[in-house]
Amino acid sequence: MIERVVSAAKVSAEDVLLRPVESTDVPIFYMHARDSEAIRVAAFAPPDAGDLGAYRARWARILTASDTLVRTVVHEGNVVGHLISFPRLARREVGGWFALASWGRGIATAALRAFLLLDSGRPLYARAAADNIGALRVLDRCGFRPTALERRPAPGRGGDVVEATLALVGGAATARR
Repeated sequence: MIERVVSAAKVSAEDVLLRPVESTDVPIFYMHARDSEAIRVAAFAPPDAGDLGAYRARWARILTASDTLVRTVVHEGNVVGHLISFPRLARREVGGWFALASWGRGIATAALRAFLLLDSGRPLYARAAADNIGALRVLDRCGFRPTALERRPAPGRGGDVVEATLALVGGAATARR
């Protein structure tokens, strides 16, 4: 089943789709996860971004986990990223990774808004480097509000960064611009 994204952002609703992950998506996700600029900005790289076999094995576990929701994000017919929600430390979190070429176009915001309709459990938490303005903007536009700051090791930067935790408490995503 494909869910159409309703977007008030820079992309049209017809151009962004969420769909279940297919096996052919995982190597594309792997390429996204290996982008050095994306890793630097995100600060937190997937632990297995350097090993395709380990990356595939982790995705096999993700795709069979009954408590995890994951969708591939497609824009103009191309896989541009993924969104995932999962349990972590007795609460539910949402995360994702997008191809660098898709940044700044409203794709992540449109996709996250639609994803939040699929995973309607609240509260829902997200984490991002506190200086990752793009990720924080996407989360803010979708109704997430800051709840905590914590210094953490960031392998993508070779040192520590301040990580922001944000929460979405009520209802569906808001339509902030």
